[in-house]
Amino acid sequence: MADENNTGPIVSAVGTPSELKTSAAKTQRSPRRQKTAAEPLRAVSKSTAAKLPNAKPRRYSEQERIEKLKGIETQVTEAKGTLKDAIKGAGISEQTYYQWKRTVKLQREEKLNSAGDELADLVQLEA
Repeated sequence: MADENNTGPIVSAVGTPSELKTSAAKTQRSPRRQKTAAEPLRAVSKSTAAKLPNAKPRRYSEQERIEKLKGIETQVTEAKGTLKDAIKGAGISEQTYYQWKRTVKLQREEKLNSAGDELADLVQLEA
């Protein structure tokens, strides 16, 4: 039987410190590959830009919005097609069409209200 009280050299059973350092040393890794350079973007036509999922949304000026709305309205009133066809022909979505239509309507109402206020002020000044 082994003597439990014997606390002999523990280091000999585990190993010397120099042996531990060599086994714990990290292995060399090969260097990482460099990322490839991004390809320059090429010009994209409007028809393919609408098909791309990451296409940047187009911002229209107020004048362009009004012109597109008038064009859609004339196509529908001349019975050249349905409202949906006219909207697609203009190159915008239905949601955009209705949002633009709502904002134009609100702007017209604000102009009428401001003109009415000015008229009321003028009548009051004359009195």
